[in-house]
Amino acid sequence: MAKHSKKYQAALAKFDRQKRYELDEAIVLAKDNAFAKYDETFEVAINLGINPKHADQMVRGAVVLPNGTGKVNRVLVFAKGEKEAEALAAGADFVGGDELCEKIKGGWFEFDTAIATPNMMVSVGKIGKLLGPRGLMPNPKVGTVTFDVGTAVTQAKAGKIEFRAEKSGIIHAGVGKKSFEAAKLRENIDALLDALIKLKPATAKGHYLRAMTVTTTHAPGVRIDTVAVAASHKLV
Repeated sequence: MAKHSKKYQAALAKFDRQKRYELDEAIVLAKDNAFAKYDETFEVAINLGINPKHADQMVRGAVVLPNGTGKVNRVLVFAKGEKEAEALAAGADFVGGDELCEKIKGGWFEFDTAIATPNMMVSVGKIGKLLGPRGLMPNPKVGTVTFDVGTAVTQAKAGKIEFRAEKSGIIHAGVGKKSFEAAKLRENIDALLDALIKLKPATAKGHYLRAMTVTTTHAPGVRIDTVAVAASHKLV
């Protein structure tokens, strides 16, 4: 087991690692326990009562966080003609077609989100092995393959995040920055929870929200009372 730093151990001593806290209290604890000198990402991990090995229990989607993510999102759009102009008008950082695909083949990845119109997916599919492992492949399930590129770009710039359950059924997501007010972090987390609840598979059995923690990039995680969270979101 890796030995944690003195700062990590000091943060760990400030709260009961085994206790499951109310969400608002946990957010404050996680903010107070952050010790890095930069503005760390505020993260949430949620263990869902699903089995992602079954296709009908995979949970994947996207949500626009009401208070954004706290970071600049560089958006690339694969589009041509009037859709190219629409994307640029909406604030896309990079817009183009095959020339962008060639640039990516050459090792360029200076963007955080990729959006594509459906007619561009033949070209984009050819670089799928480069985009996929980096989580940059456009996908209709999360709204990044669409002819409505203006809306897609606006949402991406406003703080849209994508999420997908890992093999263990855990969702990891950055929901803001350490510097965010606790109330704004709560609003972002609630938005994510609402999205996850809407995507609850009909075949999922038992408790849907099995476990949950909040933390900043380097600090220890604070456990959440998921029963209280489920009740507040009317999850039965």
